[in-house]
Amino acid sequence: MLDSLDLSTTPGADPAIEVRDLYKSYGAVRAVDGLSFSVPTGEIFGMLGPNGAGKSTTVEILIGLRQRDGGEVRVLGRDPKRHPTAIKRRIGVQLQITALYPRLTVQETVKLFASFFPKTLPVAKTIARVGLEEKAGDRVDRLSGGQAQRLSVALAMINDGDIIFLDEPTTGLDPQARRSLWDVILELKEAGKTVFLTTHYMDEAERLCDRVAVVDHGQIIAMGSPAKLIRDNFHEQALEFNQPALGNHVDLQTLPGVIRMQREGEITTLYTDQAPRTIAALMEASANANLPVSDMTVRQATLEDVFLKLTGRRIRE
Repeated sequence: MLDSLDLSTTPGADPAIEVRDLYKSYGAVRAVDGLSFSVPTGEIFGMLGPNGAGKSTTVEILIGLRQRDGGEVRVLGRDPKRHPTAIKRRIGVQLQITALYPRLTVQETVKLFASFFPKTLPVAKTIARVGLEEKAGDRVDRLSGGQAQRLSVALAMINDGDIIFLDEPTTGLDPQARRSLWDVILELKEAGKTVFLTTHYMDEAERLCDRVAVVDHGQIIAMGSPAKLIRDNFHEQALEFNQPALGNHVDLQTLPGVIRMQREGEITTLYTDQAPRTIAALMEASANANLPVSDMTVRQATLEDVFLKLTGRRIRE
């Protein structure tokens, strides 16, 4: 598998993270099963996959919170297993679950974390960057789930680290807050930071990441830029519609232009390189069978389609 993956990094860039043949098991369950990848300095690298794919375990190994069973790992040139303290001084981390002091205010919490490091960003500016300036005086236990998530991102940024690890950073955020946080992540890249991002949101990965590793069952099944992964797997458009009974009356895969068909619940997706002809034939078949289609859309292929093609299921299953 590894020989077929794109392990390349930006030419001339020193790797911020290097991983080779990483393994981690919990009893009979192999959470990480031979991961290999390299992340150059200044890149936003995304690890994309469903819950349970091994993303969080990989992050915890990289930041020195969890011991690996096998493989080689270098973060900023050091092994986190041997030099966890030295690495932690130079990274920022936002985990899915962060234990905070509930009776401290937002401002007090950020100040407390800033006191742990010799070099930090301005507290008020960091709070404002994640959109919590109006909540600076509120206690942590009075924050909503989304506000607490943004606070954890601020804590990951406060020490001005060289690498920022963000583990599902936008989970629980409303659309506006998600996009605001995307801007913050892009600003980190503009400042020369390396960002290691895990997510199961396809649009997030496509918008932010220079490269992504698509992970399933602890293994990397594809890696490269979002555009390259889509281009390598699809040269066609996706035609989606809702009418599951129509497939009982006509062989949809024989419609003009159809290359492949995928059915998920009541939604049928036809991948076609002749969308107008496919739509015309589909509407004719629908009329003949007296089974009208609904919610029909035509779109370009996405990372969701790549994952579906490679695994046979959608990422949130």
